[in-house]
Amino acid sequence: MYLYQHVLDTLHCRDLLRATMFPEIVPSLTLETPGTTSELEAHLPEPSPPKRLLNLTLEVNTAKLTAFVAEDKFITLAAESVSLSRHGGSLQAYCPELAAGFDGNSIFNFKEVEVQLLPELEEMILHRNPFPALQTLRNRVWLLSLGSVSVEFPYQYDFSQTLDEAVGVQKWLKGLHQGTPAWASPSPAPLPPDLLLKVQHFSWVFLDDIFEVKLHDNYELMKDESKESAKRLQLLDAKVAALRKQHGELLPARKIEELYASLERKNIEIYIQRSRRLYGNTPMRRALLTWSLAGLELVALADASFHGPARVVEQVRELDPGSPFPAEGVDLVIQWCRMLKCNVKTFLIRIRDYPRYLFEIREWRLMGRLVGTEQSGHPCSRRRQILHLGLPWGNVAVERNMPPLKFYHDFHSEIFQYTVVWGPCWDPAWTLIGQCVDLLTKPSADPSPPLPWWDKSRLLLHGDWHMDIEQANLHQLATEDPYNTTENMHWEWSHLSFHWKSGQFVFKGDLDINVRTASKYDDCCFLHLPDLCMTLDLQWLCHGNPHDHHGVTLRAPEFLPEVPLGQLYDSYRAFRSENLNLSIKMDLTRHSGTISQPRILLYSSTLRWMQNFWATWTSVTRPICRGKLFNNLKPSKKKLGQHYKQLSYTALFPQLQVHYWASFAQQRGIQIECSQGHVFTRGTQRLIPQAGTVMRRLISDWSVTQMVSDLSQVTVHLMASPTEENADHCLDPLVTKTHLLSLSSLTYQRHSNRTAEEELSTRDGDPTFHTHQLHLVDLRISWTTTNRDIAFGLYDGYKKAAVLKRNLSTEALKGLKIDPQMPAKKPKRGVLTNAPAPPRVNAPSFSGRPDKGPSGGAYMLQKLIEETDRFVVFTEEESGMSEQLCGIAACQTDDIYNRNCLIELVNCQMVLRGAETEGCVIVSAAKAQLLQCQHHPAWYGDTLKQKTSWTCLLDGMQYFATTETSPTEQDGRQLWLEVKNIEEHRQRSLDSVQELMESGQAVGGMVTTTTDWNQPAEAQQAQQVQRIISRCNCRMYYISYSHDIDPELATQIKPPEVHENQEKEDLLKKQEGAVDTFTLIHHELEISTNPAQYAMILDIVNNLLLHVEPKRKEHSEKKQRVRFQLEISSNPEEQRSSILHLQEAVRQHVAQIRQLEKQMYSIMKSLQDDSKNENLLDLNQKLQLQLNQEKANLQLESEELNILIRCFKDFQLQRANKMELRKQQEDVSVVRRTEFYFAQARWRLTEEDGQLGIAELELQRFLYSKVNKSDDTAEHLLELGWFTMNNLLPNAVYKVVLRPQSSCQSGRQLALRLFSKVRPPVGGISVKEHFEVNVVPLTIQLTHQFFHRMMGFFFPGRSVEDDEVGDEEDKSKLVTTGIPVVKPRQLIATDDAVPLGPGKGVAQGLTRSSGVRRSFRKSPEHPVDDIDKMKERAAMNNSFIYIKIPQVPLCVSYKGEKNSVDWGDLNLVLPCLEYHNNTWTWLDFAMAVKRDSRKALVAQVIKEKLRLKPATGSEVRGKLETKSDLNMQQQEEEEKARLLIGLSVGDKNPGKKSIFGRRK
Repeated sequence: MYLYQHVLDTLHCRDLLRATMFPEIVPSLTLETPGTTSELEAHLPEPSPPKRLLNLTLEVNTAKLTAFVAEDKFITLAAESVSLSRHGGSLQAYCPELAAGFDGNSIFNFKEVEVQLLPELEEMILHRNPFPALQTLRNRVWLLSLGSVSVEFPYQYDFSQTLDEAVGVQKWLKGLHQGTPAWASPSPAPLPPDLLLKVQHFSWVFLDDIFEVKLHDNYELMKDESKESAKRLQLLDAKVAALRKQHGELLPARKIEELYASLERKNIEIYIQRSRRLYGNTPMRRALLTWSLAGLELVALADASFHGPARVVEQVRELDPGSPFPAEGVDLVIQWCRMLKCNVKTFLIRIRDYPRYLFEIREWRLMGRLVGTEQSGHPCSRRRQILHLGLPWGNVAVERNMPPLKFYHDFHSEIFQYTVVWGPCWDPAWTLIGQCVDLLTKPSADPSPPLPWWDKSRLLLHGDWHMDIEQANLHQLATEDPYNTTENMHWEWSHLSFHWKSGQFVFKGDLDINVRTASKYDDCCFLHLPDLCMTLDLQWLCHGNPHDHHGVTLRAPEFLPEVPLGQLYDSYRAFRSENLNLSIKMDLTRHSGTISQPRILLYSSTLRWMQNFWATWTSVTRPICRGKLFNNLKPSKKKLGQHYKQLSYTALFPQLQVHYWASFAQQRGIQIECSQGHVFTRGTQRLIPQAGTVMRRLISDWSVTQMVSDLSQVTVHLMASPTEENADHCLDPLVTKTHLLSLSSLTYQRHSNRTAEEELSTRDGDPTFHTHQLHLVDLRISWTTTNRDIAFGLYDGYKKAAVLKRNLSTEALKGLKIDPQMPAKKPKRGVLTNAPAPPRVNAPSFSGRPDKGPSGGAYMLQKLIEETDRFVVFTEEESGMSEQLCGIAACQTDDIYNRNCLIELVNCQMVLRGAETEGCVIVSAAKAQLLQCQHHPAWYGDTLKQKTSWTCLLDGMQYFATTETSPTEQDGRQLWLEVKNIEEHRQRSLDSVQELMESGQAVGGMVTTTTDWNQPAEAQQAQQVQRIISRCNCRMYYISYSHDIDPELATQIKPPEVHENQEKEDLLKKQEGAVDTFTLIHHELEISTNPAQYAMILDIVNNLLLHVEPKRKEHSEKKQRVRFQLEISSNPEEQRSSILHLQEAVRQHVAQIRQLEKQMYSIMKSLQDDSKNENLLDLNQKLQLQLNQEKANLQLESEELNILIRCFKDFQLQRANKMELRKQQEDVSVVRRTEFYFAQARWRLTEEDGQLGIAELELQRFLYSKVNKSDDTAEHLLELGWFTMNNLLPNAVYKVVLRPQSSCQSGRQLALRLFSKVRPPVGGISVKEHFEVNVVPLTIQLTHQFFHRMMGFFFPGRSVEDDEVGDEEDKSKLVTTGIPVVKPRQLIATDDAVPLGPGKGVAQGLTRSSGVRRSFRKSPEHPVDDIDKMKERAAMNNSFIYIKIPQVPLCVSYKGEKNSVDWGDLNLVLPCLEYHNNTWTWLDFAMAVKRDSRKALVAQVIKEKLRLKPATGSEVRGKLETKSDLNMQQQEEEEKARLLIGLSVGDKNPGKKSIFGRRK
């Protein structure tokens, strides 16, 4: 445009010259003026007779024009074979080659140049038709046709200096000749001619540095030559090996050395020769940037409607309405307006010889208005330029205008293909290009700091730009290699409509984001957004109005105003942006006819690839060609990424589908579906200066200040394929999909941590503030064995990937540097100075409980003596049982520094399915709260750990179970409760039959379910479930400890002091360290179950809730071995080198896996063309096997590396603080603890119909705890404060079946205690190392009918009479001590075998499953072979190493059948029962206890029967005296026993001591 304006000024000078020399032809040359065309035609005189026209033709063979614009700067114009012809009003010129040089450099080269000036052109009339607003129909035309245009700028050539001098000379000449105008017309300026420009090929090139080009070419040559030299060396090795095989030891070593030496010399010679012939065949690359156009056609139309200063100002105000226009108007020096029409076939920009174009535009058509204005500067905005013209003119001063030329536009363009490629690897070359661009234009004389490119574009460009693009592509390169073409992120827009206006960008179209990578995950379209409307709003934060560009006034250096001391003058101060707030809105709610829905597809490898992609794009760029060496001392330009202050993102979508495949090989993943959603997030950026005296870049710190999400109708499925990856490396289309969870609405809010710190300063300790808040409505969860296996597989894969990434990072070996002399910093919120471990919690365990005072032994002995006459299970704790649970105590500590997460649930329910039964259990809650807190790190033993606690509060809980066959998991249907049955209890208006049929809120009532949540139950085939637990409240606590600690928090924790004479801690205290603990508390429970529901609950508890991860013992043994190696090592720091070697080996495995995947990718691409190629198929199979082996090796070495690094870090911490590894190899630690507590529970046992009652069991202060240890052993403890059982059978003689003899005791005493220690299974058979039961004296009132009903409930289908017959036959097995004789195992069970031997135990275990209701027992899906039978037998049996049941006094009443003898109030003593080394089922164990107890009690029963005679009054008195004598005699015997063997009174069996004492 500058050149075009100067050409017009030159033509204007020509018109002035012609008006001076030929004044008579001036009127004929004057064209129509705007608005006066009709008037001139009416008043013109009659046309004069035609004059003779002058035809002029000029031909020049060679022409060269040199213009010196300064003493050392000149411009050269050279042309060959120039022809110029003038015919009437038309002018035509042609030149086959034209060149323009600056300072001896050939810059512009034109070929096939043809210039025409025509009075009119029919083609231009056609170009005016698309613009109906134009008033002028015909106009003069400049037709410029160029075959080729080439522009080349040498490297580091300052083109702006010469151009500025040339413009100054032009201004001087213009002012010189316009000083005395010979002709001046009062009429407006004539309408300028139109322009038609046609260019076949246009090229704009910035030449590169020759040194850089040769350096790169030499590097490529060296890489290739190294490969070739390796091949030559390999050939020579083969030849030498052949010679040695031929000549043996006769081959001299000197000869071999000479051969290798000659090979080295030959390699050097070949390299030198190739280097000399490097540019012999192919020319040297010279271009740094190449911009090329093909098929350019530009039409610029002038019109009377926008000609003249006033009309141009109107166009400016119309095109830029948002900018405030000065009230006094604007005085314009340059003003013009044109209607443009442009066609370009190809628009290409390439950097160096990179394989991808920076810009690639094809079939570009553009139409619209373009206005150019330059404001007349104030006197202070005019600079003086001194021109050194030499003799005879000397130095001349020219006044130059400083305001820039601004452009106003309203364009609409259509593009067939638009492609942009960019990556950080191109940034160095782009920096060089920016330096070349700076040399094209001279910087402003204003001393203000230059504007960045975004502010300069706001200052110079104004208006709208619409683009309709058929196919738009953005490729973001993901590697540091600029020549890489396979690794990139591809943004693909289809039918894109783009609108650019002031401060806003709008994109409308179909967007697909693909990950392009050379692996089997290539072409992964991980984001598909149809009908997307994406809006980018830019809010520029300025001191003034960001749109007031008219108010910017530039000043010459001599007119600067005074500024305060230490402050720089800035003419752009009000306009310059300080920061930018960017708002991104993605709206997918537009209604269109497309059926496609938004979806996201992710692989675990895709996420890893994105992490590398993000690391590449956020890497810090290095300075390029800066400093004194390159004569470039300009301040570095600010990056746009550091200009953002706030970034907000909003997403609106009607529905969304997300697929995540964690393992492509195992085909395991997650599917998430959502109907309508809204997501909003806002983040802020802070630029933090780095410490030190060296000037460094600012650190960018982004923090999320707010996040809000609203989702509705969310459904989550788990997906898994029964087969592994197929040969085609494709996902199995028949993948199984199981329901995990669904919900009606989800609301999420997140608050910034920075805001939290500010609020905590005013409201410290406010428990209502949480960083994350999640609100869920109508949550429905399905938890089955299939979901459990898939979920554990997903979590295991995630943990392994996280551990691998952490261990391979450079931070892996950077241990925590803790100075023991440094005082601990005061934490921000409630942190203790020494940060001690949480108080030791009295956890229930087999080993007893720790002493409460210093004289704990004497205190316990005194208690034992006091309780000798009381047959109760004693416990020391005086407080409530719930206060002694480890989970509650660990969650109620005051070392919380962050209340991280709060999850609220309304009307939630969960369906549980076991592995052996077909029924399901539904757990519902009206309200639920889940709170996560992060605690300060603390030392637990010799390890620093981070504690995280979860607290769950459930209100309005209910449990339901099926009573008949329900839809299986494979059916894809689930039973769900209706909302009315989950909500808080309300007054029910019994106005419908359905309400009357249901049993209200009571336990045992039937409730209607639904299989389709979106439809009412009346519209479906409803099925009823039974309420097995009525409304209750539940509390759950979970505490986890991890080694991932924030280094800033770790440095604040002072390690505990270690005394020199500190004794070794006992096993109990070791177990009470940092243990992952789960605690569940129910206060009141009303339970009702039938036999099938009971079996279903047992199945769920065993297979879902108490599932333990395998291979824990192996991992623990490896860790202990590494710890022992560190202890005995003389120099433990040597382990660092082994860790480094192992890290390198793991990295090699990762690199090898990536290489194999790329090879398999290339093979699969080849197989697409030739699918029957046997060689490729075999190679693909080999690569697949090799890949699987590499993955297996990677897992093993990654686990070993993880153990080594963790132990090494612990050792570093202990050594830094002079701590010893107190944990010996043989020590066993607790790894997990599980606790269940019920304050009061009432269990109603019913018949199979679920309504008729059998018995009612009432339990008080029920506690069950399970402790998992590092050696895969487990300890089970069950304690019961009080219990009673009632008989609910009709016409029952005894209503109370079982109760303790004494009244209800306080919370300090127990009525039942059961302990079991379990070893790891052997051959699939569970091993019970120790099993002990302690019971208080009981009153038993039993009937034969009740006993059979109870046996049928717990062991359905088992015949009791057969066992009784067998018991009578096996009389030799019971000995006086109560211990059965151990006999050899019988392999084959015969008819006369021992009924309760190991062989029959197995057979009885097989028949147990047949007794369960067939509708609730799953049928085998495939034929069962011998191995499956062995597994089933092993799973049903238990190996009991030691069983002990101490003696229990009983008061028994029994009502038998009609012909049997009845008992009443028989005082019996159940003897101590002990068993060793038996393989039984649980039913076999119960039958053994029944048999041995019955045999031992026969004598006592007979004795009591003989005493039962009718008694008179005297006999009664005699009985009392006799009983008194017996009591005295018994006391004497007990005193003798105490003196002899130290037993307490009543402890006639040494096994009873285990009730009070502590076992090892």
